[in-house]
Amino acid sequence: MSYRAYLDAIETKTGKTPQELLDEASARGFDSTTKAGEVVAWLRDDYGVGRGHAMALYGVLKNGADGAVPDKHVGSDGSHRDESSTLRLDGLAKRES
Repeated sequence: MSYRAYLDAIETKTGKTPQELLDEASARGFDSTTKAGEVVAWLRDDYGVGRGHAMALYGVLKNGADGAVPDKHVGSDGSHRDESSTLRLDGLAKRES
C-alpha cells in the first residue's frame, strides 16, 4: 500500500485530512522528534487507526510531505509505489476536484 493510500484511508476513517491531523499533532506538542509510539498510541486511542496507517502519518510528521515517501518507492512497480515523492495533505476532496 502506498503512502498516499495509507493517508487516504486515515482520512476516510477519521474524517480529517492529513493536514488537520498534523495540525492536531502539533497542538499536542508532537514534532519530528516525537517517538513513533506516542503518535501511534494517540491515533489508536482517539481514532482507532491501526499501527501501519499511523506509521505512515508519523513518517509525514517526522520527514515532511516532501520526505516521507522513500525514493525506492517512487515510480516503482511494487505494492508500496507512489507516483511522486511529494504528498498532498489537503485531503481527498481537494485532490479530486
